[in-house]
Amino acid sequence: MSKKTRRELTQSLRPVYAEASWQQRSEILDNFVTATGYDRKYAVVLLNRREEPILRKRNRPCQYDEDFQQLLYVVWLASNRLCSKRLAAAIPELVRAMESHGHLALAAEQREKLLAVSPATMDRLLRSHRQQTNHVRKNTQATFALKESIPVRTDWNLVPSGFCEADLVAHCGGNVTGQFLWTLTVTDIATGWTELACVHRDEREVVGALRAIRQNLPAPLRGLDTDNGGEFINYQLKHFCDLHGVEFTRSRAYKKNDQAHVEQKNGNVVRKIVGYDRMESPASEAILTELYEVARLYLNFFQPCFKLVSKQRLGGKTKKIYDKPQTPYQRILDSIEVSDRVKARLRQTFATLDPVDLLHQMECLQRQAWDECKQVATVPGDAIQPVPTLKRSRRQYDPKPVPHKKRGPKPKQWLLDEIALELEKDAQLGYKRLYDLLLLRHDKRSLPTPYSLDRHIRNWKIRNGYETTKSAVESLILLEAKAPAMV
Repeated sequence: MSKKTRRELTQSLRPVYAEASWQQRSEILDNFVTATGYDRKYAVVLLNRREEPILRKRNRPCQYDEDFQQLLYVVWLASNRLCSKRLAAAIPELVRAMESHGHLALAAEQREKLLAVSPATMDRLLRSHRQQTNHVRKNTQATFALKESIPVRTDWNLVPSGFCEADLVAHCGGNVTGQFLWTLTVTDIATGWTELACVHRDEREVVGALRAIRQNLPAPLRGLDTDNGGEFINYQLKHFCDLHGVEFTRSRAYKKNDQAHVEQKNGNVVRKIVGYDRMESPASEAILTELYEVARLYLNFFQPCFKLVSKQRLGGKTKKIYDKPQTPYQRILDSIEVSDRVKARLRQTFATLDPVDLLHQMECLQRQAWDECKQVATVPGDAIQPVPTLKRSRRQYDPKPVPHKKRGPKPKQWLLDEIALELEKDAQLGYKRLYDLLLLRHDKRSLPTPYSLDRHIRNWKIRNGYETTKSAVESLILLEAKAPAMV
């Protein structure tokens, strides 16, 4: 019984129950409880009630009006569309930097609301805005003896600042032939500090880029972990690590999760900023180099990131606990491995940075890089139109393959004769009813699908004069070419 029916039954029995005697009330209650399933005491309360209570809607005052939503949207855009949990951690420093550079002028009440808003409320307020908005062939090969001399490391718990992971990202546009550009990504495991460099897949260029990145890292480079590619496993990089006292390790073959920190940056930073286009010209290399100079400041000073604290296996699930999101700059200030002189230099740099201006510079350089890809594209359709955001979709120009329709087994001649016999008995027999009749006599695997059976029925009707329209004749011609004739 539905809720509406119960309410109507209660209203109809209420006057009868009020005028009935004690014995009659007992009988009414028994029937009412049996029909509705209510508890007896609750049924007595409902039948004794004179009128239904009026349910009034709570009119809570609106705490976050449209002006605040627009303010939150502006801050969210300046953060490069962070998720709400990371945005809540980035708001204090981001708002202070935007106010110091004249992008915001907040009243005390607005600032208090902006600092107190929860991540769940941010998701609700930004929902409408959010809605609007292959395998690569290796060109180099490492020698077996050198590879065996480099130890494998998979445990990165409680490592100090200065131990980094490195990896290359190909900008080939899905075509690995010829020469194209690569991005070298180096990530500090303890702090999340990320450095980017544009190189070719050459061991000399990789070592040169690592030498420059070592000078930009806030903590001294103590360890370097790479994959097993020949651009890393070579004597030049081994000599570089031995010369500067860097612990050189590698991951296991075909185990990408051994380098989870840098692999996450490859997708969340490089692919999000640059995309999947093919870049091969010297102009693209110059633009990417300039873009990475701006991106490193924006990412390391204004983009908070989570850090895994513990992981526990509970049956078939894994429970992961993360710490409070912090920017790599904030983690560097809390690190004891970084000298006070470097921290003071980073504070001076942070005071001069404007996140909105950095984001605008990145967008301009992105458009230049994508326009350059469009001009020098060698394969038709490789270039895609740039979009006004830092996120680039994966291979938007690739059409989805059209799936082929599965056909049932080709019916045997004895089955076609049986279908024709049933249709002679009843010419109005539909394909569903005919399929059920055949299913009672034969195995399902020997029968055509219901839709194929409908095609055979139409063929029989056309041949026997039940359908004489032009479309029916055309269908017959097609059927004679694709399906066996039914007699």
